[in-house]
Amino acid sequence: MSEIDHEGPEPVYRQLAAILRAQIESGELRSGRPVPSERTLTQRYGVAVGTVKKAVDVLRSEGRVYTVIGRGIFVR
Repeated sequence: MSEIDHEGPEPVYRQLAAILRAQIESGELRSGRPVPSERTLTQRYGVAVGTVKKAVDVLRSEGRVYTVIGRGIFVR
């Protein structure tokens, strides 16, 4: 899955979390490197910033990403 289905049954933030999770697992997003910015993700996937924040929260709760204040969100 690399596109968001805005009319599908799965919440959009969960779809985005799944896309980012797959990118982390495949190595496309590498450990210690930043996740694309909220602005980039909103533009790339056509979602609201709140949706991006919720998707990142899911990944954070799974231990896949962490935040460095003033620097961004990084892959664990």
